[in-house]
Amino acid sequence: MERLIPPTRSLRGILRVPGDKSVTHRGLILASLAQGESTLYYPLKAGDTLSTAQAMRQLGADIREEGAHFHIRGVGLRLQEPGDVLDCGNAGTLIRLLAGVLAGQEMFAVLSGDASLRRRPMGRVTTPLRQMGARIEGRDNGRLAPLAIRGGGLSGIHYELPVASAQVKSTVLLAGLFADEDTEVVEPAPTRDHTERAFRHYGLPLEVEGNLVRTRRADPFPARDLVVPGDISSAAFFLVAALITPDSEVTLEGVGLNPTRTGLLTVLKEMGADLEWAVTEGQAGEPVGWIRARSSALKGISVDPRLIPLMVDEVPVLAAAAAWAEGQTYIPNLEELRVKESDRLTAIAQNLQNLGVRVEAGPDWLRIWGGGVSPGVVQPFHDHRIAMAFAVCGLPCGVRVLEAEWASISFPSFWEDLAQLAQTP
Repeated sequence: MERLIPPTRSLRGILRVPGDKSVTHRGLILASLAQGESTLYYPLKAGDTLSTAQAMRQLGADIREEGAHFHIRGVGLRLQEPGDVLDCGNAGTLIRLLAGVLAGQEMFAVLSGDASLRRRPMGRVTTPLRQMGARIEGRDNGRLAPLAIRGGGLSGIHYELPVASAQVKSTVLLAGLFADEDTEVVEPAPTRDHTERAFRHYGLPLEVEGNLVRTRRADPFPARDLVVPGDISSAAFFLVAALITPDSEVTLEGVGLNPTRTGLLTVLKEMGADLEWAVTEGQAGEPVGWIRARSSALKGISVDPRLIPLMVDEVPVLAAAAAWAEGQTYIPNLEELRVKESDRLTAIAQNLQNLGVRVEAGPDWLRIWGGGVSPGVVQPFHDHRIAMAFAVCGLPCGVRVLEAEWASISFPSFWEDLAQLAQTP
């Protein structure tokens, strides 16, 4: 599906973005492992998380959609052996986190996904899971899906992450719930902590000491309702859209403001963004509030590499902001973008060039010369965040987006919400 975005003269309004994808994944998995019934309120219902709901149904959980919510009856810490391959679709979080859960189950299961997912690196989770005693086979000696897992008999390990990755950390912690002795994970830099907050919410074993996180074998735990905050990664598209489009003011309400996810807000403020936010409530350990963005004269900066793990999914839309900023923007520490839904470094560079922006891409960095963009064509490379980020990038001048349907992976109403806010000539 191709979508033509006309030149936009301003963006105005108040919006609620869909539920946080990371929290929805974790809520579906942990509620399925709980004993009893619970409700997951305001989850994201999109391609990736619907794959999670279906996988957990195959493992025995009763998950029903009730309006905007999921009602879940968990099966306890012991899932049932699936009768077929568990299809993770395009969801990298799902396949990695579920590998951790299945490593602790006394059964056999196979995890696979679409062509994009089958190209993404799985060795980063199969390596520690094998150290814990899981038997895992897969293509390229377990470095690529499909993954065949025969679980059970795990032992806790002390594992130092070679890269800062919330997915790998979470995978090991989930496996640790089924392991003899303690399981410890050491991070080289802080990453999003939704798993730790969810463990606390459900009363699961957890200790945090600086950059070390520890868990141990869990006892059966009761189900609890969980409220999912709005996804700041989805809010980011509208924040940047308002900053780069003249005469604009957009307010996002009910957004998760977890401090391990707000790196983009810090960077945009350093670029001169007229940006305000405040925490107004807390939901299941996750701070929630509002963010307001107004049109701003942005300037290029050199981004602190320590902030990248706190905004790794927002780098494409940061690149869109940099294209409209005055001067150069340098974004380092981007090696993780090479192994996302697409090679996002290449995808960002190609789309900036398509829109007339000068850009250089190194092995793990981008340098962008700002000053504005020209009308052109956006190629999403089968990646939801690329499609949305460069639709935003071309808003002030108009842009044509190919394969616009990829946005539905994480934001099914993106195009309608954008049209709702947009004021066109």
